[in-house]
Amino acid sequence: MGWGLAMAVNGRLVTDNGRMTDGPLIVQSDKTLLLEVDHEQASECRREIAPFAELERSPEHVHTYRLTPLGLWNARAAGHDAEQVVDVLLRYSRYAVPHALLVDVADTMDRYGRLRLEKHPMHGLVLATTDRAVLEEVIRSKKVAPLVGERVDPDTIVVHPSERGHLKQVLLKLGWPAEDMAGYVDGEAHPIGLVQDGWVMRPYQQEAMEGFWHGGSGVVVLPCGAGKTIVGAAAMAQAQATTLILVTNTVAARQWRHELLKRTTLTEDEIGEYSGARKEVRPVTIATYQVMTTRRKGVYTHLELLDAKDWGLVVYDEVHLLPAPIFRMTADLQARRRLGLTATLVREDGREGDVFSLIGPKRYDAPWKDIEAQGYIAPADCVEVRVTLTESERLAYAVAEPEERYRFASTTASKTRVVEALVERHRQDQTLVIGQYLDQLDDLGERLGAPVIKGDTTVKERERLFQAFRIGEISLLVVSKVANFSIDLPEAAVAIQVSGTFGSRQEEAQRLGRILRPKADGRSARFYAVTSRDTVDQDFAAHRQRFLAEQGYAYRIVDADDLPSLDAS
Repeated sequence: MGWGLAMAVNGRLVTDNGRMTDGPLIVQSDKTLLLEVDHEQASECRREIAPFAELERSPEHVHTYRLTPLGLWNARAAGHDAEQVVDVLLRYSRYAVPHALLVDVADTMDRYGRLRLEKHPMHGLVLATTDRAVLEEVIRSKKVAPLVGERVDPDTIVVHPSERGHLKQVLLKLGWPAEDMAGYVDGEAHPIGLVQDGWVMRPYQQEAMEGFWHGGSGVVVLPCGAGKTIVGAAAMAQAQATTLILVTNTVAARQWRHELLKRTTLTEDEIGEYSGARKEVRPVTIATYQVMTTRRKGVYTHLELLDAKDWGLVVYDEVHLLPAPIFRMTADLQARRRLGLTATLVREDGREGDVFSLIGPKRYDAPWKDIEAQGYIAPADCVEVRVTLTESERLAYAVAEPEERYRFASTTASKTRVVEALVERHRQDQTLVIGQYLDQLDDLGERLGAPVIKGDTTVKERERLFQAFRIGEISLLVVSKVANFSIDLPEAAVAIQVSGTFGSRQEEAQRLGRILRPKADGRSARFYAVTSRDTVDQDFAAHRQRFLAEQGYAYRIVDADDLPSLDAS
């Protein structure tokens, strides 16, 4: 394992060359990692631990990460081995790393792949093992027994093909994630080529596609604005097969269609839209999650789309938003290549394990700051503007029912005045005001003289307003959470968040992502989160910021009264 890289002297680490370390990381036996934010090596350490550690808390000076089995298995599936993980911990740790933790890291990562799903020449789909005792253990589980058949030999057991996905879910929960090496059907062939006219694939996009293709199925994690659609198009060109693309909404479906027509050899007749408005099944079909999860009398009426063609590839856009019914459908699609695209694997419902087992493990993950450093996304300045409630607002908040306090703190009139000041400050910029509560957004739209886009805005009107914003006819839009995802607004430079879905880390990341497209003049983006001081709004804001802190974004906290002195460059 190469664990002799360092030894402890009086609790401090000494490297092989005898140099005392003063690293930015403290590794603790409870599997938490404490990162000193102000240390000169903090940024490079954050990049090194990001593939396998999850950020839990991010106060001003010390960020807390945790090692979890799923994080270590994702790292293993993405090509990182235990020796690399251990080396990172030893290299950056300020004090001696607990030996038991190093052993546990190695043992946990070694669990991935001891069980493998394979194709057997005589028996079809089988579960095979490199460790017979593990196989004996899992097949005695009451949840595994109904999913497997006869024993082929001491190290192999037949699996019912229809249970391929379900078995992977169960094995993950038992702590023995199976590596799926059973292969995939090619699906119905369909010629698809990339048309690189005036553009070339960026190196990380090529690496992401190759990482996915080599693994067969899995998830590619790229920042908003980094060109995930191009990775999807490249995968389609590699597959040369009919493709089903699942997206968040109709606007996203039409953006995918536009990009595919621009980037590939596909024609309009070859791309179908399967949404509330249209039901087209073509060699490449783009369907919305909403229509796929529509039920009538308890029955999912559009499931036939999954069998409408012999799909060679299924693409899941914004895979972190996958609804529970889509997971159930995906369990039956394990013989199809599956590509998940997302800016963050964070799910507030805790179903990251289902993404891992049913879509596939993380195959590629590019840190946001790395892509920024290459000039492919805009740098961003994140500012939390804290508003002090008036005395009457504080009293009203204090006597409100607990379940009403977040809404009250989020929509307080004191915020409105701050938003008006920020919009005026950035009147020369393309600005988005983003919120959760519709009455708040309607009021802001009226006060600011800006159009409002929300759930009941027709698709036609949304597309018209977004296009007007893109070309500069409109410089200010007020938008609800319908604009959180898959909306391409390249010139948006400022986002002002007035309210959100409680402490949703994924939503915060997606909202920042609306303004990360590189600007023609090279300027930075500005993301404001307006919060109410000494309320649950402030508490939720701290939780929302965790993912972005993990990616290296630091929030400046300013008082609303100090806005006149805030640099607006």
